Amino acid sequence: MIFKIKKISILLCLLFYCSISSANEIFVSLKKSKVNVRYGPSFDSDVKYVYKKINLPIKQIDKKENFRRIIDLKNNSGWIHVSQLKKINSVIATNNKILFKKPTSFAKPIALIRKGRLLIVKKCEKNWCEIKTDNFNGWIKTEDLWGLTN
Repeated sequence: MIFKIKKISILLCLLFYCSISSANEIFVSLKKSKVNVRYGPSFDSDVKYVYKKINLPIKQIDKKENFRRIIDLKNNSGWIHVSQLKKINSVIATNNKILFKKPTSFAKPIALIRKGRLLIVKKCEKNWCEIKTDNFNGWIKTEDLWGLTN
């Protein structure tokens, strides 16, 4: 009986930890159109690769002094200096989506948003975000988006 209680307690703790960790995900965006990603948290570390996409959303997974360890949608990871990052303002569509004139599926469709498209977030309400991409402004459902939408 005690073994079962311990097992259930451990399971509940794990579930609680997982729900807290996913709620506390930190997303940021690239501030510049050219950002070096390094092997370690120092300017002395070699450059691993270079991002060339301003506003690209990335997830912060660790920090050390003025460097942030990040991971992107394709699971590339490395260290970026905090001066190259800004508060999240973008997401990436992980599936094709419809852009609507208003935040409802009954509104007029404006455009088809293709998988992989970078979207600039203006604001979010409930399950919808108002976004901008190229020449289009409209509303999109928050499902199938990579990046923080709250």
